[in-house]
Amino acid sequence: MVGSDKDALSWLDDRESERRAAGLRRELRPRTPATGLIDLASNDYLGLVRHPDVIDGAIASLRRWGTGSTGSRLVTGSTTEHALLESELAEFVGAEAGLVFASGYAANLGAVTALAGKGSLVVSDAGSHASLVDACRLSRARVQVTPHGDLGAIEAALRDRSEERALVLTDSVFSADGDLAPLREMHRLVRRYAAVLVVDEAHGIGVRGSGGRGLVHELGLEGQEDVVVTATLSKSLASQGGVVLASERVCAHLVDTARTFIFDTGLAPAAVGAARAALGVLRREPYRAQAVLDRAADIARIAGVEVPPSAVVSVILGDPQRAFDAAAACRENGLSVGCFRPPSVPEGTSRLRLTARANLTAAELTTIEHVLDDVLSASAT
Repeated sequence: MVGSDKDALSWLDDRESERRAAGLRRELRPRTPATGLIDLASNDYLGLVRHPDVIDGAIASLRRWGTGSTGSRLVTGSTTEHALLESELAEFVGAEAGLVFASGYAANLGAVTALAGKGSLVVSDAGSHASLVDACRLSRARVQVTPHGDLGAIEAALRDRSEERALVLTDSVFSADGDLAPLREMHRLVRRYAAVLVVDEAHGIGVRGSGGRGLVHELGLEGQEDVVVTATLSKSLASQGGVVLASERVCAHLVDTARTFIFDTGLAPAAVGAARAALGVLRREPYRAQAVLDRAADIARIAGVEVPPSAVVSVILGDPQRAFDAAAACRENGLSVGCFRPPSVPEGTSRLRLTARANLTAAELTTIEHVLDDVLSASAT
């Protein structure tokens, strides 16, 4: 019999002790407006978070519509500006239609759960983002996780399935390693086996493709009926929210069935205005997409790692405490970097995650070189 005086949450203390011993304890560090740190930790790839046009776009929408969208999008939460953002994003990436959600996480959950369901198969890359992992868990479908980038495993799953419907899920650019999915080959497989490819372009739009239109567009897969693109507005587009970019009938289906669309409050007007303004800057200044890749190449050479095909430079240190200490040392010396530890990455691959920005200056790169040389040399001893 369980004692009535037992602390029902005592197990939380045990788990915290275990995480602390393993170097996996996480803490919030609130930023101030002016930290003085060079930012290699955020996903502000195009350097637009403080761009005056983007700020003005947010303020204009705020003044026009107020602070909140006031309800779900099927009640009062849709404005004419939401519709404009959807059509502008769809036109930019070459899709028929778009549907904006309150976050990129919600867009992935909504798209996968609405397109899968009982009696279907979902095949997901082992490196897929946590939002796609959670979408698989909520999909009520049979889920098969395939090794990272393993086309043979994907084909076997599709070929041997008994279900009529199947989805294949992947990031276009994987957020921890910065590598690219073999989308062209994956699309051949979904076409061959009558499946649908769902591609999370969170780290692709703004970085890959002509003028930052994403990897799907770069590979000529835009507008394909059996390709569904999801994305976030919180990275290259310097705002908040998510979007599904697909055919008209897919988007219409999501309006009727995606629970994270139906039951969530619509994206706040200021975020819509900021995203539209950021997209406008990218259209006028398409060179920013290539600038991100150029700065990532600079950072990779400084860190002594392979040049990535994206904005993400991954420096694997292995031990989580070693990665944590290296990130802290960077911060103490004026450089903000990401620290990825399990469960964000596999055991034994804890790392510094350095993200490029299009507007990094030569002086900042010099500082980055000095700090990383010192920190990585100290970490190796």
